[in-house]
Amino acid sequence: MRANEATKPHLDALSHAALAANGGSKIIVRYRSGAGHRLAERLRTRRAKLKSTHDHIESLAVSADSASLRALAGDPDVVGISADTRIFAQGASPRGQRGVSVADAQHLRTTLGLEAAAAGGRGVGIAVIDSGIAPIDDLTGRISAFFDFTQGGIAAPPSDAYGHGTHVSSLIAGSGARSGGRYAGIAPAARLIGLRVLDDQGHGYTSDVIAAVEFAIEHRAALGIDIINLSLGHPVLEPAATDPLVRAVERATAAGLVVVTAAGNSGQSGPGGLPGHAGIISPGNAPSALTVGAFDMRASAARSDDSVATFSARGPTWYDGLVKPDVLAPGVGLIAATNPRSALGSHSALRTEWTQYIRLTGTSMATAVTSGVVALMIEANRLDQGRTRLTPNTVKMLLQYSALPLSDHSDQPAELREGAGGINATGAIELARAVNPAAPVGWYWLDYGVFAASRIAEE
Repeated sequence: MRANEATKPHLDALSHAALAANGGSKIIVRYRSGAGHRLAERLRTRRAKLKSTHDHIESLAVSADSASLRALAGDPDVVGISADTRIFAQGASPRGQRGVSVADAQHLRTTLGLEAAAAGGRGVGIAVIDSGIAPIDDLTGRISAFFDFTQGGIAAPPSDAYGHGTHVSSLIAGSGARSGGRYAGIAPAARLIGLRVLDDQGHGYTSDVIAAVEFAIEHRAALGIDIINLSLGHPVLEPAATDPLVRAVERATAAGLVVVTAAGNSGQSGPGGLPGHAGIISPGNAPSALTVGAFDMRASAARSDDSVATFSARGPTWYDGLVKPDVLAPGVGLIAATNPRSALGSHSALRTEWTQYIRLTGTSMATAVTSGVVALMIEANRLDQGRTRLTPNTVKMLLQYSALPLSDHSDQPAELREGAGGINATGAIELARAVNPAAPVGWYWLDYGVFAASRIAEE
């Protein structure tokens, strides 16, 4: 290695391409510890525009022309440069619909092992980082705060011009009011904190998502945030250790937040294409994230005929070779409420017989279902064990330990298709209720025994 090689900043794939093409771009610049203010001052003289600062990951979001990009690549205070990548919702577009719809909420609950449609999740807060949340009937009284990061993170009235975030939120905590309870969410008593990062077409920028994640970290106590739902992502462009969005997720997990992320919808090479590996998106490649793929219920509550959804991204993760996804959840043809005047809500191909309800497919939907189950786990543990929080790693472990492997046949390694398998909500909740997070090292972790097996749909 040459003497100056060790001091060169890391550049991701897009930044390398922009530098080679002598072009400018939106970038995220990672700086050496303590150099943030110094670097921000230098940006003023380099015709680079500072968009936002991200102290949690020691980074700046910048718009740079070719000259300033080249100068930043040679700056001794710069550790790495990543593209401020466009980010996308992971719910299927109208042309991407696959499979048949779920019969109703009870059908979904039975598949998860949740026989009773109780209003669970009370006292649990979920930050939905997405296209927003519309104040529709099914979400009345559930939106406790709303901030718009497409406008710098300002407090704003709840809204959702695209409709994806509202559908996700309804899967998590919708009351099912407009359907007579038929399409209620998994944890209808949970609170929702809307953090809008996507525009009216379901697109956004990585820096806005990072800003929302940092906001959730900083305000987790004031807003009562326990879970972050990220039903979005972008292609992996660099190792997890240098990816700005992954680094933000790692910080959130370290702060005690359970970050539930979508695996992505790139499980095959196109309509009718062969399954492909290494399609997990960022931040689903974050080691600490609870990364969720999708399985197809095939219109039955029984688990014996479930299969990995064709679109659900497979592992290992690009660059790092990590085993992902962690678990699977139902994600094909799920019906939930949304803003009927939104881009998705007004699309005829998505409508159902119920006003305000649409059918969407994707790992976005599977992620939302999992966030609802995590809310039930946290509630159960608090009711039985008190104030001590379940750690994010404990939540992931309990979900994986209780998951049910799928029986579909494939020559692909099962761990790279489905992780630990399809989530078993009842098993995970029972374990969460029994675990004592405050137990000292060397003491029994379970306060009492749990049943080693349970039945789902009479199987």
